[in-house]
Parts: sequence; C-alpha cells; structure tokens
Amino acid sequence: MPDQSSALRRLLAVVPGLGLVAVLTLVAYAVTWALPGINSATAAVVLGALVANLGLHWAPFHDGTRFAAHRLLRVAVVLLGLQLALGQLARLGGVGLAVVVVTVAVTFTGTRLVGRWIGVPGPRALLVATGFAICGASAVAAMKEVADGDDDDAAVAVALVTLCGSIAIFLLPALRGPLGLDVAAFGTWTGASVHDVGQTVATASQVPGALTAAVVVKLSRVVLLAPLVLGVGVLRSRRTADAVATRRPPLVPLFVVGFLAAIALRSSGMLPPAALSVAETTQHLLLTAALVGLGTGIHLATLRRTAGRSLLLALISWVLVAGVAYGGVVLLGA
Repeated sequence: MPDQSSALRRLLAVVPGLGLVAVLTLVAYAVTWALPGINSATAAVVLGALVANLGLHWAPFHDGTRFAAHRLLRVAVVLLGLQLALGQLARLGGVGLAVVVVTVAVTFTGTRLVGRWIGVPGPRALLVATGFAICGASAVAAMKEVADGDDDDAAVAVALVTLCGSIAIFLLPALRGPLGLDVAAFGTWTGASVHDVGQTVATASQVPGALTAAVVVKLSRVVLLAPLVLGVGVLRSRRTADAVATRRPPLVPLFVVGFLAAIALRSSGMLPPAALSVAETTQHLLLTAALVGLGTGIHLATLRRTAGRSLLLALISWVLVAGVAYGGVVLLGA
C-alpha cells in the first residue's frame, strides 16, 4: 500500500509539468505551420527556454518538464530505430558507407579535440560532437547517459545543433550551384552533413529528386549511434574502473539497447507500413515534447558564461561535418 501511494504521488507530481509541455508542444507545431521555415525542434527549444527565462517555469512544473526531457526523449530514441532497416546499408554501397563513416569519425573526433583546445567542458564538447556527427537531439539524449554532463550541457548542445541544422535548411540548397553538385550528389551531401532527420528531409525536399539519397545516407549515419555510445561507454567505464568512490557509467544505456531492438524489428519486415507511419509520427511528437522539456533547462545566466566558446565549437563542428561530407562526395563520387 505505501508503494502504491508513493507511485501515485510521483505520478501526480509530473502532471502539471507534462500539461505545460503538451501546451508548448502544440504551440511549437502551430509556429511550424505558420512559419514553415522554422521546424518544430527549433520552436520547442526556444519556447521552453522562454518559459524558463521569463520566470514562468514554476516549481510545480519541474518534475513534469524533467520527465519530458529525460523519459520522453529516451522513448523517442527507441522509436527512431523503427525508421531504420539494415537493408538500407546495402543500398548505400561501399563508397557511400565510406563517406558516412569517415564523416562521422572525423566530425566526432575533431569536435572533441577543438573543444579541449578552446576550453569547452569535456561533457559538453562530447554532447556537441555527438549531436553534429550523428543525428542532433536524439544523439545528444543517447550520449548524455554516459557523458557525465548535466542538464545545462545537454540543453545547450541541443540548442546549438538545432540552430545550425535549421540554418542548413536554407543554406545548403543555396550552396548547391556554387559547389557544382548534381541532384544525387546534393542528396548524399545533405544526408551526410545535416544533423536531424527532419531537417535532412526539409533540406533535401527543396531540390527535386534529392530526397531518397539524402534519407538513405542520413539513416545510415543514425545506425552508427549505438556503436558510438557503446564505445564511449566502454572507454569511460575502464577509466573509472579503479576509482573506489566514483559511479561507473553504464556500458550502454538500456534505451539504446531498445533502439537496436527496434532496428532489428524494422529489418525483420514484420511491421506493416501503417504501424511504421504511426511510430514515426509518435517519435516526432515525443521528440518535440522532450525538446520543450530540455529547453526549460536553458538558463541565460549560465549560457552567457560559456556561450562564446560553445557557439564557436558548434560552428567549427558544423563546418567540419559539411566540409568532410562534401570532400567525400566530390572525391569518391558518392
């Protein structure tokens, strides 16, 4: 009986905050509908940050917004796996796969090194590197479990990768002509360099015929999320193995295992198209709601202290991922 009472109290504690998240999520979609140039991820982060910094993120909301930022984001990552099928890697081919792997490896490693050089805290640099190298907010959420960072680190990383990905929607199509990319090459470049799946679709859709290549390449990048998180988790676990008082980070978060299971389920062909469509819509909705929750963790006073260095790191990482991807497309003819 006491356990049931405690569970009920925890449930009731998250209701006000989840109500706020639901309202702001609807507002985010309304903004996207009214201003097609702004995607829901950007609107969600900004709305959450506005509520927090205008003093409207009252104490009764905290449990619910924290629940959204952590729990809902994990569910969104798991459902993202249902958008991936291993057969897509075969469609990509050896050359295309090489472009993806090299782009991810160079962006991730380079961003972390630059972050160290310019004095960005290690956990924040790790989250920025993961977001830019793989798939934006979902990647940040997955890596947060092993990064030993706080909510500010995750919120700032999400805000920066969302900002740059939103700008890419307008910038990359404008650069297609000057860079001499045909339709297929532009699709590959977009998939290899734009961060979020939705942003990739929005960018490639502006060039007729580029969408299929962009989505295949982008989803192939997302497949690398689990091994990247696992690798970082193993390294961090070894480094803390002899520390008596230090909690060892998990080798791989449980929801990343769920992400892999979802990929396997999608690859099996057991799910009908209607179920996959519902899962994709649900994933986008939960991700937007979770980004509202993360947005409430952005505090301008904290951000001002590291904004310059964090923004510089994000811009360098953005140039790095776009430059390496472009070089791969041109040199390898992907």
